[in-house]
Amino acid sequence: MNFTRWSARLPGTQRRAARGTEGSVPAARGEYARQQGQHGHEAPDPAEADEAAGVPTLEDFSVRELLGRLPGLVALVYGPEHRIAYVNDAYAAAFGPRRAGATVADTCPEAEELGLLPLIDQVLRSGKPRTVKSRRTQDGGSYTVTCLPVDSPHLDDGVLVHAADVTDHAEAAERLRASERRHRETAVTLQRSLLPQDLEQPDDLRIAATYQPGGTDAAVGGDWYDVITLGAGRTALVIGDVMGRGVRAAAVMGQLRTAVRAYARLDLPPHEVLQLLDGLAAEIDASQIATCVYAIHDPNEGKLVYASAGHLPILVRDEDGSVRRAEDPTGPPLGTGGWLHASGSIALPPGSTAVLYTDGLVERRREDIDEGVAALARALSGASGTPQVVCDRLLRSLGVTAEHDDDVAVLVVQHPSRKGSDAELFHNAALELLGGVEAAPRARAFASGVLSSWRFPTELRDLGVLATSELVANSLQHGTPPMRLRLRRTDRRLIIEVTDGDDHLPRRRRAETEDEAGRGISIIATIASSWGSRRTPGGGKAVWCEFALPDKP
Repeated sequence: MNFTRWSARLPGTQRRAARGTEGSVPAARGEYARQQGQHGHEAPDPAEADEAAGVPTLEDFSVRELLGRLPGLVALVYGPEHRIAYVNDAYAAAFGPRRAGATVADTCPEAEELGLLPLIDQVLRSGKPRTVKSRRTQDGGSYTVTCLPVDSPHLDDGVLVHAADVTDHAEAAERLRASERRHRETAVTLQRSLLPQDLEQPDDLRIAATYQPGGTDAAVGGDWYDVITLGAGRTALVIGDVMGRGVRAAAVMGQLRTAVRAYARLDLPPHEVLQLLDGLAAEIDASQIATCVYAIHDPNEGKLVYASAGHLPILVRDEDGSVRRAEDPTGPPLGTGGWLHASGSIALPPGSTAVLYTDGLVERRREDIDEGVAALARALSGASGTPQVVCDRLLRSLGVTAEHDDDVAVLVVQHPSRKGSDAELFHNAALELLGGVEAAPRARAFASGVLSSWRFPTELRDLGVLATSELVANSLQHGTPPMRLRLRRTDRRLIIEVTDGDDHLPRRRRAETEDEAGRGISIIATIASSWGSRRTPGGGKAVWCEFALPDKP
């Protein structure tokens, strides 16, 4: 059965002794020589002409026999109803024999599973071949199918369907994809385990963070962030980026984050923390470049004091929607050594929002990174809502999706503007202390009056007055003017802090029975929820303690 006649020739060397057409081999040889002579070519050798005349053509072969031997699945359909004209042995072995003249829709469920009916219609309309790759059937087989239009006087709108069984390749590809998914999930789990599982939520701030792993590969990255409560209402905010990807970058990131938490407990200024990190980074891995911003928020000052090691600037959105950018000082990345970092500050008044981020959020190929920071500032200007909502909006505005090719970390910090009953839960009171024997009684009287006005229970008020007395006595004995007492209440705690001009920090020690001093700090540590001390920028120190407020019924 011939569906059409092709004019192409196949290479071959076998001569045919006789042809079932008019003319003989010598006659053909003579005609060939005559044609070559007309074109000005030298007459060929008779043997070569004889061989050229004996090359078989496709029409010398049985198309049915060729298609029947193909390992691929072949079917020929015709007409607008897609009736079956022929299926080869491979097709019948895969899906069963098919009756000639039956429609594909009625007798070939595999055609619907592979989506062939619309494909055949498309081929008939366009007159062009179409191919679909790795289509699956319900029995789990996968096939790549090609449909070719057939132009033949024997067929009405014919289509030749050829399907190659690619089940083994598809299963291997699926196993590879599954393995890659497992590796990526493991890598992302490792990455997230190195980040804080639950962000600390200070009394005065609302904080949210987002980490978006980059790309679809299984490499972990070095982006990280953290929130550390320092006591006395102060909070450390940190974000960093170890350049590169892989376990090595993640390992450096994990060590730096752990070190930051340890250094933060020393309650050092931001530039001193970065100075320590700089030396540590060089010891961990001098070949890894890391950037970092470390900032401290003090509710009594209403600003962020920060230091930056080669990191992108902090952005602050004010309540009216205007956005400010933290400028210098910015030092080189961590691990370079030989650089004295410095601290700067940016106002964070009530109603404002600060954003700390890594370069994956704003850096794009063939685009200056300053343009990315400017785009982030525009997005932040219109972003309102809770910190988590702001995080999500910034990611969407900057086009960060699951296919983004770089890790992204974002830390959003809001200083709420409190009004009404919420504002009544936050109070501050301060007293300048003068030296002399009257300082301690004045401090106790001031504390008693303030705590009574804040309607604290009698037991808590008495503990607060006792703590105030001990802190002031310690400052009078070991400190120098100027001295100041500050009381602060939040919705969760009472904070008592005394500052003076001496930078020697107190320490808790065991007082012997005959000792007349040395018990003040021990008393504070016993009655308070927590206590601590730090050096202040002016060269003095601050000693503080906290009391947790009882839960409301």
